[in-house]
Amino acid sequence: MVLKTREKLIEVARQLFAHKGIENTTMNDIATASDKGRRTIYTYFKNKREIYNAVIEQESERIVSKLREVLILDISPIEKLEQFLRLRFSMIDDTIVRQDSFRTLFSRDMKRVDRIRKLASIKELEILRTILDDGVKAGQFIECQCTRLVSLFQMILQGIDLSYLRDNATDSTTNDLESQSKAINFIIEGIKQ
Repeated sequence: MVLKTREKLIEVARQLFAHKGIENTTMNDIATASDKGRRTIYTYFKNKREIYNAVIEQESERIVSKLREVLILDISPIEKLEQFLRLRFSMIDDTIVRQDSFRTLFSRDMKRVDRIRKLASIKELEILRTILDDGVKAGQFIECQCTRLVSLFQMILQGIDLSYLRDNATDSTTNDLESQSKAINFIIEGIKQ
């Protein structure tokens, strides 16, 4: 019951932050929208900043948990890497582009996007390293290129995330899926044996 109440408060706060903005959302708004009293909210969170941090952590964990599922697939490292990258692209698309209220919230302040990215990035890199290490062991990937990819990966993703936020991820001759496929092929061809 405790976990359900906390999760409900986080979800209600996420929705309110997305629709009203963080600055315009009060603890009373969260209490009213969640059908809980202010006292209940303060049992779980000291202040609005703490609720906001929980929203950021939850969004970050959502991103990483889906990526972890790729590791257990019974497919080759090349296919895992492709799945990992496709999933990563689709998640930013779903999280920011398709949820206009979230996009508005994040585009106001890139620091919010950076917080989610930083929380997820270490875990994302661990997943990527596992896939790349398996590919090197299987003779499918070039080790020095994998090392380079790991060092550049966060910069690549930040550029992609920002492009989606600014709605300029594609040029006039391609659509999102074509652009994603081109980027994925470019990455894989750059490290493939």
